[in-house]
Amino acid sequence: MSRSFGSLKRLRIEGPPPQLQAFTFSLYNKSTYFFSLVFSLSPFPLLKRLFSKTLRLLSSSIHMDSSSSSFFSLSSSSPTFAADEDDDVFTLDSSSHSRSSEPLFLVPLRWWSDANAALYGGGTGGEYKGVLYNVTSSLSNKKLEKDDFLSEVESEIVLDMTRVGETETGEEGVSGRNSGDLSLALISEWMFLRAFKWHNDMKDVGGFLAAADIVQALFSLQIRLSFLCKTNSIIIRINQKDNELRDFDRACSIFCVESGLLEIQDFSGQTNQFFMDDRKLFGDCDQPDEEMILELQVYGVVEARETKREKMMMDQFEIEAPPINGSMKMNGNVDDVLVSRFKQSPPLDGSYGNACALGLTGLYNLGNTCFMNSALQCLVHTTELVDYFLGDFRKDLNFENPLGMNGRLALAFGELLRKLWAPGATPVAPRIFKSVIAGFAPQFGGYSQHDSQEFLAFFLDGLHEDLNRVKCKPYIEVKDGDCHSDDEVADEHWRNHLLRNDSIIVDLCQGQYRSTLVCPVCKKLSITFDPFMYLSLPLPSTSMRKMTLTIFSTDGTTLPLPVTVTVPRDGTLKDLVQALNMACSLRDDETLIIAEVYDNRIIGCLEEPSDKLELIRDQDRLVAYRILKESQRSPLVVFMHEEKSEFTGLLSGKKFGVPLLSRMSNFSEGSEIHKEFLKLLNPFVMPAEESSNDYDCKQNDTNEDAKIESILDEDADRDTEPEPESDFAAGRDFQLYHVDFLYKDPKKIEMDEPVAITMPCKIVNVLVSWPEKMMDNYDTSLLSVLPEVCKPALFSRKPQESVSLYKCLDAFLKEEPLGPEDMWYCPSCKTHRQASKKLDLWRLPEILVIHLKRFSYNRYFKNKLETFVDFPIDDFDLSSCMVHKNNQVSHHYMLYAVSNHHGGMGSGHYTAFVQHGRSRWYEFDDSNVFHISEEQIKASSAYVLFYRRISDTVHNVVQ
Repeated sequence: MSRSFGSLKRLRIEGPPPQLQAFTFSLYNKSTYFFSLVFSLSPFPLLKRLFSKTLRLLSSSIHMDSSSSSFFSLSSSSPTFAADEDDDVFTLDSSSHSRSSEPLFLVPLRWWSDANAALYGGGTGGEYKGVLYNVTSSLSNKKLEKDDFLSEVESEIVLDMTRVGETETGEEGVSGRNSGDLSLALISEWMFLRAFKWHNDMKDVGGFLAAADIVQALFSLQIRLSFLCKTNSIIIRINQKDNELRDFDRACSIFCVESGLLEIQDFSGQTNQFFMDDRKLFGDCDQPDEEMILELQVYGVVEARETKREKMMMDQFEIEAPPINGSMKMNGNVDDVLVSRFKQSPPLDGSYGNACALGLTGLYNLGNTCFMNSALQCLVHTTELVDYFLGDFRKDLNFENPLGMNGRLALAFGELLRKLWAPGATPVAPRIFKSVIAGFAPQFGGYSQHDSQEFLAFFLDGLHEDLNRVKCKPYIEVKDGDCHSDDEVADEHWRNHLLRNDSIIVDLCQGQYRSTLVCPVCKKLSITFDPFMYLSLPLPSTSMRKMTLTIFSTDGTTLPLPVTVTVPRDGTLKDLVQALNMACSLRDDETLIIAEVYDNRIIGCLEEPSDKLELIRDQDRLVAYRILKESQRSPLVVFMHEEKSEFTGLLSGKKFGVPLLSRMSNFSEGSEIHKEFLKLLNPFVMPAEESSNDYDCKQNDTNEDAKIESILDEDADRDTEPEPESDFAAGRDFQLYHVDFLYKDPKKIEMDEPVAITMPCKIVNVLVSWPEKMMDNYDTSLLSVLPEVCKPALFSRKPQESVSLYKCLDAFLKEEPLGPEDMWYCPSCKTHRQASKKLDLWRLPEILVIHLKRFSYNRYFKNKLETFVDFPIDDFDLSSCMVHKNNQVSHHYMLYAVSNHHGGMGSGHYTAFVQHGRSRWYEFDDSNVFHISEEQIKASSAYVLFYRRISDTVHNVVQ
């Protein structure tokens, strides 16, 4: 490797002429991927860093278009990129209009032809032309004198490639060779990966194979390439000093064959760059030949027979040859050690390489990136996306789209997918991809926890814009479709959408639904057809839920009363209010204010009737205040309590009790607020103690009737006393302060002074300081007892709630009124109305992504629903949900991936279930991959479901 790096550095500094230099850089750029793979295992991090930086410098130089027939393409808008995993650097050079070239692979022609015929229809399409070369091989040995006593032999394989002509893709035996001849194909990296995956799928490999099994079938050679002007041929030299000894030995067994047996067809288009309309590439053929060092990947090539290989090597060695690795050729025979070294090289499978379970590669967690890993594993196992990005996806890159990232996002994802699907791949750290996605969606730039569905939404949108085949989006005027049928309007909307959006993401993931709005007043009907990327389904429930709230009066007549009501689990605040009205016999002139109490304060009021009850947790504590409707315009006064501190006299005592609430409009004097507070405290007055001796005397009096009347009169007088002391005296004992919500900036409220309140004011917070004797006069324990919404019974296990995915879909499609924040402007009424909305599925995509809305948020609460969703795996039938019946398209889907969320809101973890192969399921937990059974797929952790459309024929077979 040190020699290779030195040669690279020498060429970079000295360099050949400009024409050849362009090709040199292009070929080096092709080997970037494999060099980085080799150096990722290297124990020399400093060398790796230096090498990667050199490659990055070369990658920013002139590049060559691998798909173009012309040698140069030097316009200035299409970018190329280079990546450094160690430094987490991703650079993009937009000064070149050509794409960076890829590594080259040498594979058996039949291996490539079989895959190409199945994937691309062989030569019928004529998309990939092969250039046939007859190859003459030879093995030479040079004696290098080191000093007077020692010398060594430098072995070199020389391949002379003579061009025969172009052939159709996949044609074999053009030159009339026998089937036993060694015919090879030179292909690009994306061609190799697509073909390798196809062969792997055909073998239906279901288990893991070690990386060593792949290495036997795939190895790299460093070759020296030059163009010989005089003979119009390409010369390839494979020098022993440039390669590992084992690789060089294997190269000898492959290329050292009898003359005329070896032919190579180039489908990559690279060797064709040396010929331009039968003209020499270099004008001056007398100049010295310049060599370019290229890394060539050899895969699955069957080695030549041992006897022929040994014979060629023996013929090449001279009797006076010096020792090789300590072995001497003596008495005209090659040392047995040398021959056995070739025989021990691992033979390759006659079927052109061992199969492996491609794609079963994990992603390292970079710090709270499990959400990204889970979503990515689902995407990189979407067969259609895998085939696309293993192919020549770069032809669709959109560098002019201002809504995209100039192709950076698509390139980063394509590079990551290829690493995950590379033969013998090990877990990958997606640092570069993460930095690129952060450029498109900055919220994913740090290491905070995020939502996998939100990541998917941003990423798929960015991927679409980077791959949008529409370079210039036309302006399309929206037409009124009132006079046309739904079919015509929907088709027109979809055509207009495709005129501006055309990518692999649109082809696979986007569908169309019909949205119907109805004005509640004039019944105006509005129908629109909109595209969707995924469906976000609510989690309905048919079960009921018991909730306990405490009812407080605001007129000082009754004590707090706990009330338990039964409401639908998926109901709204409106359902709860109706149940409470009936439970407490609410009068027509009264209303309820429902508030949550925490830390002896009201932290929020539940005011929106459409708020979901699922946002209220069982451990929450709720209070319902009965209040007159006529006072709704007056400010709310909230009385909070604390024990008076005897040491400091400041507001530093212990907070206690449930706040009391009232409405007041008169703040002219502080005494009014004191009186209102005492009125609210009236039900909490402790009863006066009665003397048992007095009662006995009353029982023994001779005039019982008169005494009984006297006792009743005394009791009646006692009952009419509001409290042991007068209102004025009691009001003096309490100290009231006007404070903010956090008890800050207290202003004492004096009895005979006006209260400094800026009007209009909706809420006035008053903190009441309780002296010790007043704590004894009132039953404060009644203020402190506040039950939870739902107190679970001890040692009782709550049964898991289950709901069908079809029920979730029905809840998504049912008609419901818009919220107050989503008012619709009615063109007939000329004002905003709370219209009713109805969604219908009109056109379904090939890949249907379903998001289960487990997480709920509002201004005060956030919650995760652990509802078990029973979703179909083999047959998800949406025929009954389609309003647009198209008999030519199947509405049956099969599950192939699931993004899971484990845990609660504060701390959770994401994993992925993926179907790989035929009915085999695997769990991807960051860098770990496990085989699981199909029974484990359905769980309450399922969050995002990925379905693939299946044809009616497949559906009938499954049935």
